[in-house]
Amino acid sequence: MKTLVTGATGFIGQALVARLRRDGHVVAAWARDPARARELLGAEVQVRSPADGPGALARALADADGIVNLAGEPIFGGRWTPARRQRLVDSRVRATEELVAALAARPRAPGVLVSASAVGYYGDRGDEPLAEESAPGRDFLADLCVRWEAAARGAERLGVRVALPRISIVLGRGGGALQSMLPAFRVGLGGPMGSGRQWMPWIHLDDLVEALAAALTDGRYAGPLVAAAPEPVTNADFGRALGRALRRPAFVRTPGFALKLALGESAGALLGGQRAEPARLRALGFAWRFPTLAAALADVLRPEGAP
Repeated sequence: MKTLVTGATGFIGQALVARLRRDGHVVAAWARDPARARELLGAEVQVRSPADGPGALARALADADGIVNLAGEPIFGGRWTPARRQRLVDSRVRATEELVAALAARPRAPGVLVSASAVGYYGDRGDEPLAEESAPGRDFLADLCVRWEAAARGAERLGVRVALPRISIVLGRGGGALQSMLPAFRVGLGGPMGSGRQWMPWIHLDDLVEALAAALTDGRYAGPLVAAAPEPVTNADFGRALGRALRRPAFVRTPGFALKLALGESAGALLGGQRAEPARLRALGFAWRFPTLAAALADVLRPEGAP
């Protein structure tokens, strides 16, 4: 299968490209920085870029059997100023609209588009159990996800099967949420954020990659899919589990007002949460390699080279 991956140089994208290549896929990457993409992904991955000139995206899609759309500027990393909000929208909604428009120009549509979304779709919903059919929230991130998914679903009019994994917090080596958490936790200064009662759906990187790979090849994967482990935890539970895994105390609370002072409105994404559960993946018989947080953290934190 010839697969084009956008966002291939990111934390998730690199792991997915490696997984697809091991499975025999021919992989191409759509990347803004082709030199960096070749360095990160290897010579076997064909790299296409906007620098290739007008019509480059259409040419990159010309012979693709499937597409995985992971592109998007990181949500965290600063205040949501008007300019930053626009970059978040453009890198997701506008980029996906351009992707679908390029697909529409093809004589033959590809079989599948797997287009990332996020559990932020649901907004802050307290203890309410959430699944794929639950209504969206009403904050900025929820609206962003609704528009992002709507842009991807435009490909359905072309006869393309569209899968929309709503990705939760991803745990893996060398990146993701843990990269910013570990320094404080390693010195015993980690702990809950705000009340700690907010829910934190999560998934191990390996399980997420398997779910994305399955969505490419299994026709049953269509529409929204909560990409999370079957064991949702609260923020306080997560902190305690990470402290146990590191054998460090984890009781230093970060007050909500401090996060709001530092991050502004974007702090709401840390202080709120979603009790999102992977009902569709369960129904599809998906087998998690790391269904529990303890097992996932043990794997991610084990020393390099350890069995």
